[in-house]
Amino acid sequence: MESSTNNVTELIFTGLFQDPEVQRVCFVVFLPMYLATLVGNGLIVLTVNVSKSLHSPMYFFLSYLSLVEITYSSTIVPKFITDLLAKIKTISLEGCVAQIFFFHFFGVTEVLLLVVMAYDRYVAICKPLHYMNIMSHQLCHVLVTGSWLGGFFHSIIQILITIRLPFCGPNVIDHYFCDLQPLFKLACTDTSMEGVIVLANSGLIALCSFLILVSSYVVILFNLRNHSAEGRYKALSTCASHITVVLLFFGPAIFLYMRASSTFTEDKLVAVFYTVVTPMLNPIIYTLRNAEVKIAMRSLWFKI
Repeated sequence: MESSTNNVTELIFTGLFQDPEVQRVCFVVFLPMYLATLVGNGLIVLTVNVSKSLHSPMYFFLSYLSLVEITYSSTIVPKFITDLLAKIKTISLEGCVAQIFFFHFFGVTEVLLLVVMAYDRYVAICKPLHYMNIMSHQLCHVLVTGSWLGGFFHSIIQILITIRLPFCGPNVIDHYFCDLQPLFKLACTDTSMEGVIVLANSGLIALCSFLILVSSYVVILFNLRNHSAEGRYKALSTCASHITVVLLFFGPAIFLYMRASSTFTEDKLVAVFYTVVTPMLNPIIYTLRNAEVKIAMRSLWFKI
């Protein structure tokens, strides 16, 4: 960022709530939720990597999804939680840009991993005889690498848009973390074109991925008619966890990016859901409905 166009070096967050009492209550609520996110997702990563019974592509992707959940949540939540106890919540302009980069990087990586996991379920249910040939070890690694690269390139575009903007004051962000739309409000230039590019980049990735996911599950459900009752139940049980996670993630994302926002009050509350709540729920959703993961976790616990 060029100092000649930027008088602002530090930004101040308004935070989620103004009342100090409410902020202390939020600290008590959100800290255990973040720790549960780290422990729950970390346990899935450890279990999949240690257990010999969880070496199928589905669990390979699940371990990477859990790893992304940890990094995605850690980009925002630790700073947010410590700010709840601070009188003035500040971040440097460089720190703000870094937070935007990693937030979008891990967020889009997660979106693409969910699409990859849907493809894995499609092959497993619709082409069971060819599953191991199609979902080879090599392809699994290519799909995971592609997800990380997709997130990286998406994020680079967002940052290239942001660093060109001049910031000459005010320096108060109406949010509890750095994101593009609240930051654009502070730029001392017209950002309507940048807003359209961000909408296209973020909103369309979310919407297109969501449509691909919905289509894949329609095809899966259509194909399940030819399965036995037991096979149908097992497939639906596996898919139900994935569909739940997809809805929890994409619902708020589409709400935020596919509309023109004038107030950030709703946005902040929705953001709490996808930065704090969803990453904590994912391990619970995947383990509660999956007997193999529960058995593997139990045996890991007894080994320890």
